[in-house]
Amino acid sequence: MAEKFINIRETAEILGLTEKQVIDLSGEGKIPAYKIGGEFLRFRLDQIQTMKDHFRPEGAQPKQNFKEQIHDFFYFNDFYILTLIIIVAILLFIFKHK
Repeated sequence: MAEKFINIRETAEILGLTEKQVIDLSGEGKIPAYKIGGEFLRFRLDQIQTMKDHFRPEGAQPKQNFKEQIHDFFYFNDFYILTLIIIVAILLFIFKHK
C-alpha cells in the first residue's frame, strides 16, 4: 500500500491549527514533515492522524462551546456594539424629529 501524503492545509485542518502553526511546528521538529522535490512540504497522513489525538501544541486553546463563543464575542467587541447602538439611537432621534 502506497503512503498517502497530505499538504499543509489538510494537516492544519486535521490538527485544528493554522497553516502558519503547522509550518512553524514542522520547522521545530514537533510535527514530522517531508520535502517533496526539495521544496514542497508534505506530511504522512497516518502520522498526522496518529498525532491528532495526542497532539496539543503550547498555546493551543481547546475548542469552545457556543456559550463561550458568544461570551468572547461580546467581551472583545463590546466597544463596537455600544458604538453601533449609540449611532442608531442618534439617527433615530434625528429622523424622528424632522
